[in-house]
Amino acid sequence: MIIPKLHYISQGNVPKEILENIQKACTSGAELVQLRMENTSEKKVLKLAKAAIKITSHYQTRLIINGYYKVAKAIKADGVHLEKTDACPTIVRKHLYPWQSIGGVANTLEYCETLITKEIDYIFLTPFKETTTKDNLNSVLGLSGFTAITEALKTETPIIGFGGITINDVTDILKTGVNGIAVSDAITQNFNSIKTFNQLLKASSTDEQRHTFE
Repeated sequence: MIIPKLHYISQGNVPKEILENIQKACTSGAELVQLRMENTSEKKVLKLAKAAIKITSHYQTRLIINGYYKVAKAIKADGVHLEKTDACPTIVRKHLYPWQSIGGVANTLEYCETLITKEIDYIFLTPFKETTTKDNLNSVLGLSGFTAITEALKTETPIIGFGGITINDVTDILKTGVNGIAVSDAITQNFNSIKTFNQLLKASSTDEQRHTFE
């Protein structure tokens, strides 16, 4: 399962705004959108997810549902993204289709190792910086934290950096060994930035290939 290098985490104060932002992300070239709606009933999330997948399917963009794995299964989303407070990935796996992916969130090396034993498909390593997106009590990792964890892990599981990332951070972040990034604020503020993010991420992968063949 190939996990895209750029994840857009949806934002918006009301469902209409969230869907408009998802639409803009898709038209701007997002390969993967994560639908996040916190502190909402499953019924409301299901309604929103049904509308969201109509948009993402049209653009052949992958849709990941944050937290609500039953919704992810019901609408046949590409996968589910689990926060630490959500159900255990091993349990969730039994409820999903075999082709659906599961992502998890970690802030420490130890928790990354725990998630890998639960056979998740990718890990969000967070936060890179202090961010207003979430009430984040975890310690900020920064470039040194990302590097330390990726070097110690030596895993095939894709690591996605998240938390206050802007275009200016991408090149340095990729040098830490993470495989990709997740972005919310910077993209919501300027959907044209998706193109730039994608170019920076692709440039890094061509560099990797060049080094491999030398």
